Amino acid sequence: MTGKTEINARQIGLFAAFILPVYKLVETPSVLARYAKGDLLLPALLHFILQAGVLCLILLFVAKGKTCLYDRISPKIKKPLFAFFALVYLLIAILPVLDLEKFTYAVFYDTPPTLFSFAFFFIFTAFVCVKELRSVGRAADLSLFLFLVPFLALLVMSVTEADFTNLLPLFEYEFGHTVSAFKNTTAHFTDVLLLLPLLGNLQYKKGDAKKILGGYGLGAFFTLLFLAVFYGIFSSVAEREHYAFAKIAQYFPPLASIGRIDLIFVYILCIVLFFFTALPLFYATLFSTEIFGKNKRLLCAILINIGAFLFTLFFNKNYDFFYRFLGNTLWFVFLAALIPVCFLCRKEKQ
Repeated sequence: MTGKTEINARQIGLFAAFILPVYKLVETPSVLARYAKGDLLLPALLHFILQAGVLCLILLFVAKGKTCLYDRISPKIKKPLFAFFALVYLLIAILPVLDLEKFTYAVFYDTPPTLFSFAFFFIFTAFVCVKELRSVGRAADLSLFLFLVPFLALLVMSVTEADFTNLLPLFEYEFGHTVSAFKNTTAHFTDVLLLLPLLGNLQYKKGDAKKILGGYGLGAFFTLLFLAVFYGIFSSVAEREHYAFAKIAQYFPPLASIGRIDLIFVYILCIVLFFFTALPLFYATLFSTEIFGKNKRLLCAILINIGAFLFTLFFNKNYDFFYRFLGNTLWFVFLAALIPVCFLCRKEKQ
């Protein structure tokens, strides 16, 4: 990977604003509500502050060189570092893939689907995995409309039914509840890691940091606003309301006479969700290619996607186990994965 990928700061900002938030609208609200109750905004805010701090650090070093971050990595550690990131992205892919399968079956099917129905998704991910990094930038451009329009439409239909006093009083619960919510949703807040391949290939120009940080701040605002409306509607039963963005507008009064037109916006938003879910597999393929050679790109994509399909096929019934395992046991891995960023944050050779 080099800086010659036609990725610019505007696209990274759009990516942060309109693609990163979409997965947090699925299961994250119910998990936060389960552990933090009415204080669910606090652990989410702590996540965003932590991620924004690391993002600022990366941007600081990106701005200090004339070449991209990946071109500054010592050849001695390049392959081990890329192998580490490939494994991290495979780990990140677990929850989105399992969540998407459950979400798809619950929202798109009226009757139980066949065992291999979800296999078609991996045809899409395999296609994504053989594309170049610039495709992420193009997807970010499209997400401006594919995310923003349906997201705002769902919020407009929902906000009138929300009682924001459900969030009061602030800090009602012990801080231990916030810590538990933070820990158990760490796998949902992998923002910097998902931005890293884009930042690592960015040829920095003046003002780029403002665009990227502004986009990330906008995405954080969208997520926090959604969480507030979500809890304002569902309150004490919020922890049982899975697939949040598919349900949030269902109490909009006109729907009783005109039908569930909110599902149109849910389906449009799912396009962004499909791409987000494919993203960790795409990154894993990208880093694997850097290790084994660009001529092995297709092979890496096929093996990774077959592995992801078989994992989903055989372990989808262990959904609760993986949620507990990643939330209660391996949560620190997603924070520790930010440490190797230090290997990227090095001065450019003179």
